[in-house]
Order: sequence, then structure tokens, then C-alpha cells
Amino acid sequence: MRPADRPFGPEKRGYVGAGAVCPHCQGDADFVGQRPHDVFSLNGTLRHRRAYYHCHACGRGHCPDDADLGLDGHWGPSLAPVVTLLGSLAPFATASDLLRRVNGLRYGTSTCRRLTEAVGAELQAQHAQGRAVPVPVPPAWDFSLPDRDGRKFGGTVAYAGLDAFAVPTRAAGGIDWKMLYVGLLYDPPKKQTLYLADYDFERLAGLLRAYAVRLGVGKAETLVALTDGGNGLERVLRQAVSGAVVCVLDWWHLSEKLHELGRLLHEPDAGAARAWAKARETTLWEQGGQALVGELDRLGCPEGASAEAQEKWRTLRAHVWKNRHRTDYPSYRSKGWDVGSGPTEAGCKILGQRVKAGGMRWLQGCSSEVATLKALYASGMGLWDAFWTQRQPGRGSFSARRN
Repeated sequence: MRPADRPFGPEKRGYVGAGAVCPHCQGDADFVGQRPHDVFSLNGTLRHRRAYYHCHACGRGHCPDDADLGLDGHWGPSLAPVVTLLGSLAPFATASDLLRRVNGLRYGTSTCRRLTEAVGAELQAQHAQGRAVPVPVPPAWDFSLPDRDGRKFGGTVAYAGLDAFAVPTRAAGGIDWKMLYVGLLYDPPKKQTLYLADYDFERLAGLLRAYAVRLGVGKAETLVALTDGGNGLERVLRQAVSGAVVCVLDWWHLSEKLHELGRLLHEPDAGAARAWAKARETTLWEQGGQALVGELDRLGCPEGASAEAQEKWRTLRAHVWKNRHRTDYPSYRSKGWDVGSGPTEAGCKILGQRVKAGGMRWLQGCSSEVATLKALYASGMGLWDAFWTQRQPGRGSFSARRN
């Protein structure tokens, strides 16, 4: 669409007098004149004129009218959230194509990428300060436990999850795979789920606490964290989120390890491998991890087992023993708690669809910026709109990168 001369704002168009306070250094800025300016909007490129002030102290200029109009450089308040959303949900080339097909807007792949990554950097900077996006009216979370097998359970519970997946990242001489951590908060009916992403899992755990406070998750009597056996996860969750968190080792994490060991012990007899693993699963399910360790000790590793199978046996036994306090599955089930981390696995897939598709190669910071935005949108609860409402146009990283 051709640029169109169109009036914006009041007649003064940002004129506040012969001088104004410089927003960059708080010095004196002089009025220079009315300058033309193109604004990218959902209706195409619009042209208007607004007062321009220049500060001799820092050498930077500003236009008071931009903040009143919600402008961020050339980006108008109607279009920037749309481009950013498309760039966080789909590859940048697809975002560019959708803009053209749906609204006739022609913005290249690199333009969509720069805006999306810059806005994501703003959100990351806010998160790095431990500040959650403020929701005007926090959604109602249902912390009551659902019935299971006709049984009712008392008490209220909120769940936390923490996992990671590898992202293809550019490195000198090739590709490196960096672990991106995904954090979740969710209620028992799975109607409310918060997603967060960061390459630093300690910072991510602190951010889980900030959002838990903001969203009222502390109203639940018990916070249950479902994770795998990753080193340091339990310590970080207790330090950063809550010292009272109950850490549960994901049931399916151990089940998979039992079946792996069964296949090594009884190769190539698939039936015997399944039977061996199912028997160990029954002990784990009905008696817990400590009983499983006792059973493994009584059985011992079968004679004639391969060196690989013997090593896997020792590793599994040590893993279960180390996490025996997190594997009291009979007790967890008697309280009506989840013992599997399905929502967390799903969260990794939701974010992974955007940042680890075939052929993608990221700079580490850029993949995190995009994943952070997708996590915010996927969370729902009005967080996406709240972020754009509280955002200050013209003061974020996009304007900084342009200048």
C-alpha cells in the first residue's frame, strides 16, 4: 500500500514548547521542527508529521508524540504485536508470507525476525530482573484434586514441572546442541498452564516463583514438582521456588529405564525382557523405589550378562537409590497426586516445534527470545495482551538496535 498522508493526534502533533526534557539523559532538548514519519500499521504504511527535539548534551533526538501514539520507531501499536506473534509461532519466512496473504502487507523475512527477536529480548530482560508479566485479573485456578477410579481426595495441589530439550545452535566450525529448559506451573484439571523457557535453569526456577506469586499458586496447600533425575533440579527448586516443594521423580522416566535394562538382560527374547521389566514396575508402583532397590539386590545381575548390561544395572540401581525419597509412588497415589510429567513433556514439544524444526540453526540468544515469546502466548491467561499493555514503546531493545 502506498504511504498516505494522514493526521495523527492533536494539531500540535507532539509540540510541547521550544524546549523539552531529553528522555535519554534528562538534559535540555531543543525543538527542531515538524518532521515527516512513516508508520507501519495493519492498514499499510501511513505518513504523518510530528515535532522533533534534539539534545545537544547526548546528541540524541526524540519525538514526544511517539509515546502518546504508542509508536516504536516505525512500528505502530496495531501491527507490532501481530508480526511478533506470527514470528514466535511460525518460521519467519512463513510469518512474512502470512502477512502478505492475509492482509496484503509486505515485510521481509529479516524484518519479521528482527522485530520478533527484539521484543523477545525485552521480555527476557524483564524476566532477568525477576519480574513476571502483571495480569490485571489473575485467572481462577482450581487446585482441587479430581476423582480417580471412583475415589475422592482431599487437599489442594499445584504442580510444577522442569525439563529440557536440545536446540541446534551455531558454533565455530559447525553446530552445537544447547539445552533449553522449560518450566511449567499447572493445576490438577490441566485447565491453567504457565510455560516458561530459559537456558539457565536456576534463573528459570526463580521465575517460576515470581509467576507463582503473581498468579496466586501459593493458595494451594501443596506444591508438587514432577521432574526427571537431572542433577541439581531438586536443589534449585527448593532454593528458588519453595523449601516446602514435594519433589516426585517422573514415573515414566524410571519405567523407560527399567525396559531398557530388561532388553539388555534378555536380548534377543523380547517377551522375557518385557516380563522382567513389568515385574520390576509392579514393585515400584506398589511399594516404591526403596523396595525396588531391595529387589534388585536380591535378584542380582544375571550371570552371563554383557558388560553393557552390568553397567546399566549398576547405574539404574544407584539412580533409584539416590532418588528413593522421590519415588514413594504408593503414597503419592493414595493422595490423588499425578506421578507422570506428561504436561511438561507436552510443553517441551510445544516450544520445540518452533525452535528445533528441520534445518533450523540459531544463535543461542535468538532461540531463547523466540521461545520466551511462544511460551508467553501458549500460557494464555491474558499474559500476551498484558505484556503489550505494560510495554513501553520506544524504550525497548528494538528501538535500541535500530539506533
